[in-house]
Amino acid sequence: MTGDGDGEWRTDRIGTALRGANPTVLRRLESGFAVIGDVQFLPGYSVLLVDEPNVQRLSDLPKAKRLSFLSGMDQLGEAVERVCRRLDPAFRRVNLEILGNTDPFLHAHVWPRFDWEPADLVGAPVWLYPRDRWSDEQFRLGPRHEELREAIGVELDLLRPSA
Repeated sequence: MTGDGDGEWRTDRIGTALRGANPTVLRRLESGFAVIGDVQFLPGYSVLLVDEPNVQRLSDLPKAKRLSFLSGMDQLGEAVERVCRRLDPAFRRVNLEILGNTDPFLHAHVWPRFDWEPADLVGAPVWLYPRDRWSDEQFRLGPRHEELREAIGVELDLLRPSA
C-alpha cells in the first residue's frame, strides 16, 4: 500500500472498492471485498466489506447473498489463520465479529490473536485495547505490511470455491 494520506477510500470504503480505488483491498470475493485493516497492532487484522454500500445489516441481504457473505467471512478468517500460524509461532486463533456499532455498512472483522498479547488483553475482546493502539503511527498499515498482504491474498486464492 502506498502512502496516499487519508484518501477518499477512508470515507467511502465500499464505493472505492467497487471502483478499484481502495488500496486496502486484498481480493474481490463472491459477495464482498477482503481488505487488510487500517491498523496492524495484531498483524493480519482484516475486514470483509459487503459489496452493496446501502446494506447495513446481515438481515438486509437476501438469504443466498447472506450465506455467501458468511462464507466469505469464513474464507477470509481461514486465510488469515493460515498466514498468521505460518508467520508467528505465538498465533493462538482468529476471532470473527460482525458488530455494526460504528460504520453504517455491513462488514466483518477478522482478528488474529497471539500469545504475546498483554496478559490482561489476550483473553478479552480486541476493543478493550488502549485507544493509542488504534491511532499510533507504528501500527498504521503501510509498506512494511506488503508481505503479509500478499500472503493473505495468496491464501484467499487457494481457498476460492471452485466453479
